[in-house]
Amino acid sequence: MLRFLTLLIVFLFPFQIADISAEDDGGGKLVYIIPVEREVERGLEAFLKRTTTEAIESGADHIILEIDTPGGRVDSAGQIATLLQNLEVPTTSFIINEALSAGSYIALNTDNIYFVPHATMGASGVINSDGTAAEEKAQSAWIEKMSSAAESKGRDPLYAVAMADPNIDLPEYGAPRGKFLTLSPNDAVEVGYAEGIVNDRVELLHELGLSKATVVETEPTLAEEVARFLTNPIVYSILLSVASLGLIVELYSPGFGVPGIMGLTALILFFYGHIVAGLAGMEAIILLLAGIILIVAELFVPGGILGLLGAGAIIGSLLMSGYDVGQMAFSIGIAFLIAIAASVILFRRVGLEKGIFRHIILRESTATELGYVSAKNRLDLIGLEGIALTPLRPSGTGEFNGERIDIVSEGGFIEKGKRIKVVKVEGVRVVVREI
Repeated sequence: MLRFLTLLIVFLFPFQIADISAEDDGGGKLVYIIPVEREVERGLEAFLKRTTTEAIESGADHIILEIDTPGGRVDSAGQIATLLQNLEVPTTSFIINEALSAGSYIALNTDNIYFVPHATMGASGVINSDGTAAEEKAQSAWIEKMSSAAESKGRDPLYAVAMADPNIDLPEYGAPRGKFLTLSPNDAVEVGYAEGIVNDRVELLHELGLSKATVVETEPTLAEEVARFLTNPIVYSILLSVASLGLIVELYSPGFGVPGIMGLTALILFFYGHIVAGLAGMEAIILLLAGIILIVAELFVPGGILGLLGAGAIIGSLLMSGYDVGQMAFSIGIAFLIAIAASVILFRRVGLEKGIFRHIILRESTATELGYVSAKNRLDLIGLEGIALTPLRPSGTGEFNGERIDIVSEGGFIEKGKRIKVVKVEGVRVVVREI
């Protein structure tokens, strides 16, 4: 019996060691690699939402974010942070170059952080689009978010706060008072903000015990890349300006040509990017179409009410499609000013005799030389003599060759029965003089 147990242990022990080794190397596990590159904005948020959902549905055991970003929109970073905090799968940030500003906030919301030897993380002050520091209220809220993100993963919040608040004095890490903290790999490991420094993804997977795991690399689709470009505030401001300018020029051009095509293309690109990014829904598209229909109807129905409702519907659809209503309103205002300037210039140079206006504005006149008369011209009466049938004070009635005609005296009073003569005819006005 003892010999049998010994043989059993001898045969089974190597298999147990192999199973343990496979488990330590991540054999049979699934790892998703998701790139976090370029600016943090709404398009990146939509990409991360899609890829993390795909990872969860595929049964991923670990999600690695490969970060290389200079930062970006604080609001988008906040949405990404919420997404990461709600994941039940372990997450790791692998900083392959830099994780600055909003990028550092994203990294702080993951379970682990690893650096390559030359990477950096920090410099997270809130900056407005014009390069100035954000207002105190926004700064305070952002500092609190950075602190909370660090605490949620068991990290000392002091260094996260120092990344966003230049008033924290940390000269030993190159961040004296007045300067935002930026951590090097060694400093990050020292303060507990990084689990380690690795040279590449292979070393990272080994450190995580996932060297034998199945790795799935994700990439943005072409549509997502286009959407990230089109939802940039500068880009969609240009698109709205081109759309307004093109459509205004088209109104003053005969037929439908290049300006109209440019305007419609810009508008389509605007909504395409915002739909793919998840910003614009069907309600915005329906409102846009309703606005266009109302404006077209205004061309045939006088009053102006339909045109105002249509313009309001289009503006409403644009505002509904924007992530930042203030930024979208600013872009719409720029497009509106460009449209007004173009209208004034074209009206002065082209007028309303070309384009669509030629179909809706009455240009013909009912001039006499064109054959239009409002009443029969009685020039044949000039020189005829007759009798005043009524006293002329100065108007009355006279008879000429048996025809009763309304007349007016040339000047003074003429008694009934006096002989009179037609001296002038002005339209329907017949002027007489007493003989």
